[in-house]
Amino acid sequence: MTGQDLELTADVLVIGGGLAATWAALAAAQAGGRVVLVDKGYCGTSGVTATAGVTHWFVPPERHHRAVAERHADAAGLADPQWALRVLRTTWERLPLLDRHYPFPTADGAVDRTQNVRGPEYLRAMRGLVHRAGVRILDHHPALELLLHSDGSVAGAAGVRRQAGGRWTVRAGAVVLATGGTAFRSHLLGSRGNTGDGHLMAAEAGAVLSGMEFSNYYTLAPAYSTMARSMSYLFGTYFDADGREIELPAGADRIRILGRAMLRGPVYARLDKAPHWVRRKINVVQPNFLLPFARRGIDPYTDLFPVTLLGEGTIRGVGGLALADEDCQTHVPGLFAAGDVASRELIVGAVSGGGSPNSAWAVSSGTWAGRAAVRHARTVRARTGPVRPAGQAGIRPARHAAPCDAEAVTAMVREELNAYDKNMFRTRQGLLRSADLLEDAWRQISDHLTGSGRQALRARETAALVAMGRWVKAAALHRTESRGMHWRTDHPRTDPAQTRRITVGGLDRVWVDHPRTREEIA
Repeated sequence: MTGQDLELTADVLVIGGGLAATWAALAAAQAGGRVVLVDKGYCGTSGVTATAGVTHWFVPPERHHRAVAERHADAAGLADPQWALRVLRTTWERLPLLDRHYPFPTADGAVDRTQNVRGPEYLRAMRGLVHRAGVRILDHHPALELLLHSDGSVAGAAGVRRQAGGRWTVRAGAVVLATGGTAFRSHLLGSRGNTGDGHLMAAEAGAVLSGMEFSNYYTLAPAYSTMARSMSYLFGTYFDADGREIELPAGADRIRILGRAMLRGPVYARLDKAPHWVRRKINVVQPNFLLPFARRGIDPYTDLFPVTLLGEGTIRGVGGLALADEDCQTHVPGLFAAGDVASRELIVGAVSGGGSPNSAWAVSSGTWAGRAAVRHARTVRARTGPVRPAGQAGIRPARHAAPCDAEAVTAMVREELNAYDKNMFRTRQGLLRSADLLEDAWRQISDHLTGSGRQALRARETAALVAMGRWVKAAALHRTESRGMHWRTDHPRTDPAQTRRITVGGLDRVWVDHPRTREEIA
């Protein structure tokens, strides 16, 4: 790749371009920081929010405690009510900033910010707010690695310029990772770039992950489409391969029952139970939902159509970077995490945050991380001196550069992290088989895989997918019970003694449940 290298300095570098990234960049700029935002794609169109109809956990203050109590009744004992209250309070404070920039609907004369929010327009409004706040936005500038000071604290990041050519480097007093969750190439709509890059960069610097066993959320979609973004499937009637209606209870067991049926053969649906108000509003909130049906001449409310389950990994799963304090700082000094790249156990426990809490988490964690990153940057503003790049697998081979079949490795990750019999219904033997395959792939990648120019990003994404898969399988093996979305068929009961969060980390050797302080990491 030819092109000119770019070198910048900033108080805060935000890596990502979706909901959490834009809220973090906005908060940092409003706090007086010089902010640069780099995105793998185009800020405002990246990630899963851009393809969705968005809801928010947006509750009046007088109902905050009740809302938290209701939500945490299903959290399997792993959520923290104080964090959830902070999310509600911050979302209540921040979301009205959009009133002049996004046409929220009204109900009974009042603005309704809880639902009916169109993702593309929402993010377009956020990009405008970030731009007007003075943030420098670098589109198509994927980050490949963090830069570290000699004491292990963050000094910035570096990456490649996909369109302009060359490389970029940003020296910053603090970095906010908002790179999203990981869908393990499940073909979930909008998730193509969600490959775990941020998690790998953070782990290389010494960060810890938590909740990785709760990373097997599945969502319904037509078997011939990636369009999985709709609540309409809650109103469906489902039939197995023999034409028998499948009885579905409320709650998470619905997906497991459908998964078992799909292992036996095709499953068909008809959305005949959808209320008229859902049918009226679906084109307004999510106009692309009906397109796959229209192209095939199907009326989903009257006709049967085949369905599948698409894995959402850590997007509407739970796992991610563990947070060391209320400012959303990781265990690496100066490195903050916001949105789906961070673990959401603190607010939803062992169950999915779905759309509403996850969107509120993006708003609030982005706000906290952005503000705190500016405060941290001010304490190290005068710091100079040499820094070292932290990137390893996919960038700097441990042995020597050699050809690696990245496509085959990615296909293996997709199978081991999405197949229903391997990831939804877990057993010790199955998890060990997957872990062995991922371990072999990691050795190949870490020893030999590298790339230059645009291929550097592909190599890095492959390494990140394998690293994330290893952490998921290690945590799932360690939790010898069924809790929330983690279902062990060889341990079907919930064990009260395991009501705790499981941490994982490590690169050459994955470790589980070995708490590490910042001092130990440094």
